[in-house]
Amino acid sequence: MDCRVVVEAAVPVYDVESVDEAVRIAVSKTGEMLNPDLNYVEIEVSSRTSPSGEERPPAFIAADEGLVALELEMDVFNVDRTEHASRIARKEIGQRLRNIPLKMLDVEETDADESDGKSSQTDN
Repeated sequence: MDCRVVVEAAVPVYDVESVDEAVRIAVSKTGEMLNPDLNYVEIEVSSRTSPSGEERPPAFIAADEGLVALELEMDVFNVDRTEHASRIARKEIGQRLRNIPLKMLDVEETDADESDGKSSQTDN
């Protein structure tokens, strides 16, 4: 079975003045830590909402320091269970993102026929 795993990371950034600047720096910093070993991990800005459902910015800034919520997505192949896929993703990402808190958001089984179709197209 193949799975698509989504992990949320809380990336600290320093000397920032705006949410946009914090997000840009966090994405760049995370990309540098993951590359070249995990260049297949997709980095996206996390959408956040308050308990009442109000949309919130992806970063919190105080005293020119920020904490940015990012979603990291990766495919994990040939696993027995979704729990196994989440452990693999968390370990692979966690080894490169030292001292950055991670939270498992979603593990979704991907369609085996879809991945087989991709591999057969690559072989031709």
